[in-house]
Amino acid sequence: MFERLSIPTPFQVGPVNAYVAGQTIVDPGPASEEAWSKLLTELDAHDLDPEDFEQVLVTHPHPDHFGLAKRFRERGARVLASAPAAHIIGGFEARLAYEQEFFQEFFQRHGMAESTARTVTDLPEAFVEYAPDVDTDRVLDAGDTVTVDGATLDVGTTTGHAPGELTFAYDHDDERRVIVGDNVLPDITPNPLLQPPMDHHDERPRILPAFNDALARLRDADYDRMLPGHREVIDDPAGRIDEILAAHEDRTETVIGLLDGPTTAVDVMNGLFEDLPATEQFSGMSEAVGHLDVLEARGEVTRREQGGMVVYERA
Repeated sequence: MFERLSIPTPFQVGPVNAYVAGQTIVDPGPASEEAWSKLLTELDAHDLDPEDFEQVLVTHPHPDHFGLAKRFRERGARVLASAPAAHIIGGFEARLAYEQEFFQEFFQRHGMAESTARTVTDLPEAFVEYAPDVDTDRVLDAGDTVTVDGATLDVGTTTGHAPGELTFAYDHDDERRVIVGDNVLPDITPNPLLQPPMDHHDERPRILPAFNDALARLRDADYDRMLPGHREVIDDPAGRIDEILAAHEDRTETVIGLLDGPTTAVDVMNGLFEDLPATEQFSGMSEAVGHLDVLEARGEVTRREQGGMVVYERA
């Protein structure tokens, strides 16, 4: 049903998968001229023009996935996204400023030098040019349906890679298939990036514990095939999810082995990744804090304040 189009991105992950069926496109790619040119070429090969599309589905609010949605909306297409994603893609620069403010203080409290925290949180400013703001015409939630080329897509929600993630499941050729964004990738372990609370007054979401639970639910849904946000189609969804969960568990065991007395998240990051450049330290801290969150949820570590720093110890 869906045709996979490989669209270039300026990011380390490489090309993103856009999916096209009828007058619907899912995750059209980042707002760059290179991506737009390649997308136009791919559409032309399928006898399609951008003006042909009636709707754009957004799996999650990362620039490499939603950036070109604005160009389709300017040509008459509706944009469909979850409520959290709609909030972010409607004001991406403001959201980034909020994240920068939150994580500069958060990283310092978890052991990072102020200058390093500022550098790490300033780096994503380069993403803004690939993510022009776009309004959402229909907000989707779990249990909703979307009609695509005469077929019904069942909307699901999941947690782990980004706020407000959606999945789109459908039947095709006697198979149950699902578009999963970046939650399950064929040969990369998805990074459950740290997220601030959607509102200043809320608790910080514990992403990795929630991601592990969401992966288990996706596995148990017994899909025949998964269409990921990057790389090739996944023909053994349950097997691939089990590999990801096993990798998470191995990393969690490594993290608890690094706790020898009061330990900061930066200490854990440095124990996991030697000489990590600043460009990778947001991901590194996401790994460190995520696995500490898992261990805290299990009651295997405790977290407390010590001299203005957050430290972790074995329970």
